[in-house]
Amino acid sequence: MGTPVDDLVDLLDLEQIELNIFRGRSPEEALQRTFGGQVAGQALVAAGRTVEGERPVHSLHAYFLRPGVPGVPIVYQVDRIRDGRTFTTRRVLAIQGGRSIFSLTADFHRPEEGSIEHQYPMPSVPAPEDLPSALDEVGSRLGELPPFISRRQPFDIRYVERLRWSKEELVDVEARSGVWLRTNGPLPDDPLIHVCALTYASDMTLLDAVRAPVEPLWGTRHFDMASLDHAMWFHRPFRTDDWLLYQQESPIAHGARGLARGQIFDRNGQLVVSVVQEGLFRPLKG
Repeated sequence: MGTPVDDLVDLLDLEQIELNIFRGRSPEEALQRTFGGQVAGQALVAAGRTVEGERPVHSLHAYFLRPGVPGVPIVYQVDRIRDGRTFTTRRVLAIQGGRSIFSLTADFHRPEEGSIEHQYPMPSVPAPEDLPSALDEVGSRLGELPPFISRRQPFDIRYVERLRWSKEELVDVEARSGVWLRTNGPLPDDPLIHVCALTYASDMTLLDAVRAPVEPLWGTRHFDMASLDHAMWFHRPFRTDDWLLYQQESPIAHGARGLARGQIFDRNGQLVVSVVQEGLFRPLKG
């Protein structure tokens, strides 16, 4: 039996079935839809497998078109849009059961020296060693873990603020959330694996910032949530098996949609990734 991290690496290891065509596994789950972070991570693997030379991914822009079905394989078709002197562009279409469920455009950039250097400072928050694991905290509170927790098991996630369990605790809560995260074990040294693993993880907590002022993150959920689109910019190299601080905020929620922005810092305070996502929020019926 492999570890959850081994399972994650295996999930991101696509089968090439033809030139520019790959097939990914979709785990059986007792949930309505395939996890969006899985599809995004696999699509980025497919794109990266067609890029030659030292050209790390520097950005991705993606749309979730239809819900994926757990347990059904997903085919990824890669279109080689551009192979320039310094930039490479790939477009990926994810297909399941003959229907497009996800599209992604990724850009890869040959490393070069820059003439402008600045960044936002990393906020001051408790160190991950001083915070409880979210899975341990939720498990001790609920007695059993919700079904979607299987998606989080490859990662150690620790919320920088205490978890709230009732609406009475939501007085003056801002539309923001922060977590430390890393994989629950070492990853291979391939930089693409670290980027794709973080792409997987980036979809797990970002929309928490939208929900934070209106309902407890781990209490009874009153909204059906779905990711609509997802964008990431990779600024510096990083390792996803080292601690990363994921600071998340929501500037607006309106018209059944909520926007969330994230900044990801390494332990040295370097801003390594920026993330933006919009999600759909509809009240649960019944």
